[in-house]
Amino acid sequence: MFLIDFLISLIGSILLIICVLVSVAFLTLLERKVLGYIQIRKGPNKLGLIGLLQPFRDAIKLLRKEQVYLYISNYFIYYLCPFFLFLISLIRWICIPLLIKLYSFNLGILYFLSCLRIGVYGVILSGWASNSNYALLGGLRAIAQTISYEVRLVFIILFFIFIIERYNLLRFNIYQNYVWFVFCIIPLAIIIIISFLAETNRTPFDFAEGESELVSGFNVEYRGVGFVIIFLSEYRRILFMRIIFRLFFLGGDVYSLMFYLKLGFIAFLYIWVRGSLPRYRYDKLIYLTWKSYLPVSLNFLIFMLGLKLLFLYN
Repeated sequence: MFLIDFLISLIGSILLIICVLVSVAFLTLLERKVLGYIQIRKGPNKLGLIGLLQPFRDAIKLLRKEQVYLYISNYFIYYLCPFFLFLISLIRWICIPLLIKLYSFNLGILYFLSCLRIGVYGVILSGWASNSNYALLGGLRAIAQTISYEVRLVFIILFFIFIIERYNLLRFNIYQNYVWFVFCIIPLAIIIIISFLAETNRTPFDFAEGESELVSGFNVEYRGVGFVIIFLSEYRRILFMRIIFRLFFLGGDVYSLMFYLKLGFIAFLYIWVRGSLPRYRYDKLIYLTWKSYLPVSLNFLIFMLGLKLLFLYN
């Protein structure tokens, strides 16, 4: 029985990894298409039907590029960081509530926060190990930005924990059968969208990869296989954050068609933001989280604690 359970979990994990990789490929295609139409031009449309094979061609081209060895870099850490980011971006998918015999995560929210916190080490170490000023500045920006927004994100998630009284992500489906949380707490939904944009270093908060001032940021010295692995890790994290937002505010079962339609709408919304807004100023980003969003999230948390105590003693 144990061997059968292990094989089912192993096969399910492999299928999950394959599906995530394919999803990332077509997410990049969707992003290039939508950005193309926003800028009144065509996206990739030559290879395959309406450009459906373009992501695979780009992957093959990048994997075939020559790997350059940096003599003045911290060699071991420099080549280890992309694989560390790749591993972290994979294992965080385990907490997604799939109703098959994969893994049981009654503490899925705590696991999600732990993986979210560990991911920043790969970015800062890759910037430091490259021994480049641009890469180091990109890594420092990423760690300051991530830490600032994680503090507020924890308070928002604590607010949800007091609502559902569990750490299991499956509980969000049960509590949103009749009404979605996005209609009840619109301010928190807007704040958490902006938080996820900042967490994943997406426009208008892409300071870790600021092309206009940092060339390419923390990954400026990576090319070939290293760049592909970092690219895949970043887009897997983006896709994962969108699914988490979908679970927190829009409910639904992961096996329903509406789940993926809503996920596609959220992906379109994030790409729309990238195509419409210019990059924010870095100091304003830090002030925004500490002076505006943190008090709001704390007030919501205190409000929920007050409601809990009121119902407890009445």
